[in-house]
Amino acid sequence: MAQTYDAGTLLLPHAQKGESNDGLYTDSTLALDPDTGRLVWHYQHFNREVWDYDWSFERVLVDLPGPGGAMRKLSVTGGKIAIFDAIDRTDGHYLFSRDLGLQTLVQAIDPKTGRKIIDPRFEPVAGKTVSLCPHGGGAKNWLATAYETASHTLYVPLVESCMDFTWKPRSPEQTAAGGSDMDWLLKAPPDSDGKFGRVEAIDLLTGKVLWTRRQRAAESASLLATAGGVLFEGSRDREFRALDARSGQVLWRWGLNAPPSSTPITYTAHGQQYVAVVAGGGNPHDLTWRPLTPEIDIPADGVTLCVFKLPAAAAKAKR
Repeated sequence: MAQTYDAGTLLLPHAQKGESNDGLYTDSTLALDPDTGRLVWHYQHFNREVWDYDWSFERVLVDLPGPGGAMRKLSVTGGKIAIFDAIDRTDGHYLFSRDLGLQTLVQAIDPKTGRKIIDPRFEPVAGKTVSLCPHGGGAKNWLATAYETASHTLYVPLVESCMDFTWKPRSPEQTAAGGSDMDWLLKAPPDSDGKFGRVEAIDLLTGKVLWTRRQRAAESASLLATAGGVLFEGSRDREFRALDARSGQVLWRWGLNAPPSSTPITYTAHGQQYVAVVAGGGNPHDLTWRPLTPEIDIPADGVTLCVFKLPAAAAKAKR
């Protein structure tokens, strides 16, 4: 479970299954006093979530100018449906949402409260199969976003997908035995051109998409933005790449022994900057997307730490 500290408050994502009501505190951000454990405030991003579209990933702490130029302290987080909510992290007040356009479930978002209005066509009916996007693996998943403060840019790793979803109720005995009462049959989006991996740069101040980079292989690693204007990302084709953070253009790429499947880091030792990422694959996220690109041959799973030394010019570059 990801957790973020800010100004004496502990922010915790909390996602579980709702039932016949909104499922209070599910798919929510909870602000707790770390000294007492007292609930300071909460905000529910997704009410009554019964499709396995969790909202349980990283919270990015952002300071943005609001009306009149006053700075606002935000917490920004996205769920599997790739809608990002921004809330005031001092009191949990809803501010705005950014829908990246890869979901078909949410019909509208209340501009005052952020409440998600579900398309009634997709309400689960026992034994009835409906087609909706994205797949339960999520357009957004554990692969972490990156944020560049100076330009207010959020970089998001995504996978384009859809599914045939079926709810199959089970008896208490079957439920106790484990497993799931939902089926998620993975498929490509109806208008797919065969490219499933996607990185998107979003200006959080204006809501505009600055650039989009797509490739056939699904994204497999978190993003890493550096002060030198370089964005690192990787996908299931085993490539680890450096992109120009302003344009999305590929500056450098390297083929690893397995898909990069971790959160890359950068560090400095003896005046030299390095970037490190763990390759391995074989995790649930990696396994979910294999049917989309059956021609991509993944070697036997093995965990390898890969470290790269940045050129001196790149390490010293400033925005």
